[in-house]
Formats: sequence, structure tokens, C-alpha cells
Amino acid sequence: MSCLGNIIWLIFGGFLTGLGHIVGGLVLCATIIGIPFGLQSIKIGFANFTPFGREVREREHSNSVINIIFNMLWLLFFGWEIALAHFLHGLLLAITVIGLPFARQHFKLIPLALLPFGRGYN
Repeated sequence: MSCLGNIIWLIFGGFLTGLGHIVGGLVLCATIIGIPFGLQSIKIGFANFTPFGREVREREHSNSVINIIFNMLWLLFFGWEIALAHFLHGLLLAITVIGLPFARQHFKLIPLALLPFGRGYN
């Protein structure tokens, strides 16, 4: 079921969303300061390719000082917009019964979009 869900997800926007995150991450990686943020954007892009059958988990040292600082910067500049987009798309998809599984995937990606440093997608 997760394979079918991922295929439908990719066809109806997941591929373009993931590709947008990856391209944005590569642009951020062009600067020395943007490399950590670019890597997180690329991680979110790959998470957008196949959200069904996976979940967001905190890593062992997710609350280190550097992760907290980077998460605060990410939240200020990038995270809230990405999370808001996932939230609004999730609300739109939750209107129909057919869209409920896809809305759930959008809601599942919100924590990763808000605070990606120290979190992984398994």
C-alpha cells in the first residue's frame, strides 16, 4: 500500500516539491554559510519523494547547542513557510475521504519542515 501511495504522491505534486527542495538546497550549498541549511533542504526534498511508510524521528543528539541554534535560524528564515505550506495542503486534502491519507503525510512532514536539524526520516 505504501508503494502505491508513494507513486500517487509523486504523480500529484510530490516529485516537483521534492525536486524544488533539492534544487533550493543545492543553491544554498553554493555558499559556505548555507551548506548546513542546504543539506537539510535536500533531506526534506528526499523525504517529500516517499513519505508513505516512513516517519520522522529524533536522532540521539538532536538537542545539542548547535542544532538548537541552527533550528532557530531555520525556523526564522525557511521553516515556518514550508510548514505552513504542508499545513494548508493537508487541510485542503482532508476535505475529501480520498485525500485523507495524503493529508496525513503532509501533517507528518510538518515537524521535519519546522526543525530539521537533529531529526531524520526513517
